[in-house]
Amino acid sequence: MLRNGLPLAPVLLPFGQRVSIDNSATDMPCLLVPPADLVDLCTQLRDDVSLRFDFLSDICGVDLHPKTPRFMLVYHLFSLPHKWRLRIKCHLTDPPIVPTVTQVWTTANWHEREAYDLYGITFDGHPDPRRIYMWEGYEGYPMRRDFPLRGYKDDYNPMGAERPAKEGGR
Repeated sequence: MLRNGLPLAPVLLPFGQRVSIDNSATDMPCLLVPPADLVDLCTQLRDDVSLRFDFLSDICGVDLHPKTPRFMLVYHLFSLPHKWRLRIKCHLTDPPIVPTVTQVWTTANWHEREAYDLYGITFDGHPDPRRIYMWEGYEGYPMRRDFPLRGYKDDYNPMGAERPAKEGGR
């Protein structure tokens, strides 16, 4: 049980040491989960009658470059019946790939598309993995820390940075 009284122990038990409590978070309870256990944990949190985290508020991408693991996804959940909040953090390597949670919360569809579009995080099994902000054919992910502040130079952005040379001498 966490300091605010959330009964998480029965839900965390099947995951052993793979899912842990992040005690560095002070504003709400926070769990750390590896990508392989993400969908199972989210399903448990939604379906457990003592918790009922039935609302996915948002998913935030984070680029920790130059640290490793480089990427992190942060999920914010809310239990409407209990008025509880919960944060889930999931660290990802580069290239960042994680299973989709759209089968748990349908609203994840748009949140995951945003994280893909801005950070290049791939959601395995996503039903509609199109860009949501940038146009099709846009190269790069503008919220990554190694993306130039002015963007890359093209017809629409003559003041942008030169693109790095592609591998293979082209």
